[in-house]
Amino acid sequence: MQVTSTYRFARISAFKAREVTREIQGRSASDALDVLAFSPNKAALLVKKTLKSAIANAENNAELKVDTLLVKEAVVGEGPTFKRFRARARGSASPLRKRTSHIRIVLSDELTPKAPIKRAKRRLASREGSTAQKPKADRDSVKETLDSPASRESASQKVTEPVQPPETVSETKPAEEKE
Repeated sequence: MQVTSTYRFARISAFKAREVTREIQGRSASDALDVLAFSPNKAALLVKKTLKSAIANAENNAELKVDTLLVKEAVVGEGPTFKRFRARARGSASPLRKRTSHIRIVLSDELTPKAPIKRAKRRLASREGSTAQKPKADRDSVKETLDSPASRESASQKVTEPVQPPETVSETKPAEEKE
C-alpha cells in the first residue's frame, strides 16, 4: 500500500530541494530520517518534515508499521514564483524571484529496498563512447612509430628528393615513330 504526503509552497527553490530528495529515494524510512538529520541543508529540514508527516499518515490512516516503510518516490516540483523588486542606484529597480516548490513523498510497504542508482557509473558509461581523448596506450604506440628509425629515414627521403613535374604530352610525334 502507498501513502503520500505533500508539502506545498515550500519557500525553497526546487533545484536545491531535489539535491536532498535524490539521497533518500529508495531507502527505508528510518534510514532516510537519519540521512536528513545529519544533512546541513535547509531543504533537508523541509523534506524531513514532509517525511515525518508521511510516516504519521502511514501509521494512523493506513495502519502500517514504520519498520516496513520505504521511500518509493521523493519528488520536488516547482511552485509559483513570487516576483519582487529591489531598489537600485539612480532610481532604477532590479527584479527578485522568490521561488517556491512542492515536495511530495510516497511511502510504500514493500519488503525489499531497491538499491539507489549509482550516477557516477552512468557518467563513465557515457564517456566511453566519446572520442575526446584517446587512451594513453594508443598515444604511446603512435609516438613510438613516429620515433622509429625507419620512419625517420622515410621522412628524410621525402624531404631531400626533388619533386619531378609530370611529363607533358607533345602534339608532335616522337622521332622514333616518324621513321
